[in-house]
Amino acid sequence: MTAMAFFFVPSVIFLSIVAPLWLILHYWSKHKSNRGLSEDDQHLMASLTHTIEGLEQRIDSLERILDDQHQGWRREKH
Repeated sequence: MTAMAFFFVPSVIFLSIVAPLWLILHYWSKHKSNRGLSEDDQHLMASLTHTIEGLEQRIDSLERILDDQHQGWRREKH
């Protein structure tokens, strides 16, 4: 067996079987991992949503106070 045949046969087997299978499995696992948010990301989103709701309530309260104490404050230019 010549040196060329010694390297040619494994190369053909690798390129025809292993490489396509490797690429398919690689991109399949990437797609599977990017399917949705992780559990940590979901907890972070819930925490941020709670914080935003609290801030919205504070803004509403401040606007009500300003409406009661300083009529027309929305029309004034700063």
